[in-house]
Amino acid sequence: MSGVVPSIPQPLDPHDDGSAAPAVAAALAAHQAGTADATDVLTALSGARLLVPVVALLTESEVGAHGLRQEKESEMALPKLVGQDGRQAVLAFTSTEALTRWRPDARPIQATTLQVCQAAVQEKAAAVVVDVAGPVQFVIEGEVLEAFAAVESGTVERLSGVTVARVEPAPPPRKRRWFSRR
Repeated sequence: MSGVVPSIPQPLDPHDDGSAAPAVAAALAAHQAGTADATDVLTALSGARLLVPVVALLTESEVGAHGLRQEKESEMALPKLVGQDGRQAVLAFTSTEALTRWRPDARPIQATTLQVCQAAVQEKAAAVVVDVAGPVQFVIEGEVLEAFAAVESGTVERLSGVTVARVEPAPPPRKRRWFSRR
């Protein structure tokens, strides 16, 4: 066999137990309850680890010695969701529980939300669907998807209509006297 063997990405955190980040889970639950808006969820997701599913795809089979069809070759594939309008979406999950809820045979690959958005844009997908099978589904699309992808790739200055600001910590408040002596 010759050729380049694809590399498996190194995990972001080898000690990751597969659970959802508490801030992300709380933001999604609050969004579902109507006590938080999409901005709150995006803020929680912006620095979070997501799990991208990888599934085995049969590429070649053969009939074995006992007359049964068996796998000869398979490849690992990144599944995409295709909407009724033909637009594609990349799937991502907040936890292994959410991933298993969608498809128990899928294997998780760790990636940051920004990396997932960058991959979606590179794949010409219209969206990233987070936790498609629940507990709370959330979609990143449009300008937000493009902005997250641009942040990851370092091409933010090429986006039109997007303002990037650096937030500096506020100076400590001055002590005020409520009552002054005269």
